[in-house]
Amino acid sequence: MRKPRLAETGDLLKTTHLINGRIGLELAHKMETDYLKRCFGNCLAQALAEVAKVRPSDPIEYLAHWLYHYRKITEAKEENSQEKIQLKEEYDNSLKETKMTEMLKQEEYQIQQKTIFMQENTVFLEKEPLKQECLPGTSNMIPGMPQQIPSSDSSGQTH
Repeated sequence: MRKPRLAETGDLLKTTHLINGRIGLELAHKMETDYLKRCFGNCLAQALAEVAKVRPSDPIEYLAHWLYHYRKITEAKEENSQEKIQLKEEYDNSLKETKMTEMLKQEEYQIQQKTIFMQENTVFLEKEPLKQECLPGTSNMIPGMPQQIPSSDSSGQTH
């Protein structure tokens, strides 16, 4: 195996450095591109297209104003969107509260109706005398209570 000459080694180092430099440069460009996409998104492309279309005398100032205006509009849209979300949540909560109130009113009405019914039945039962019914073959005598004995006059005998 032949030993590389010093000139060849230098060329190899230059080539390696050049390749590494290109890869490093490509990596740096990719990182910059990723950063720009993340920060500007589609906005920068729109702004540059607008500058190309309008061709202002000071394109840098025009671009700066365009980007500033774009940010203000975007922030206003975001605030509007957040307000809409909040209003919808408040509306939904209001609907739930209204439904719950209606259910509670309905339940209160039913309880009032039951209470009135119970009061009417209690009054009716208090007015109606207690009646004991005897089943055939049973006595209507209550144990431990003095009983009235029917008199012999009611047996149908005449004097």
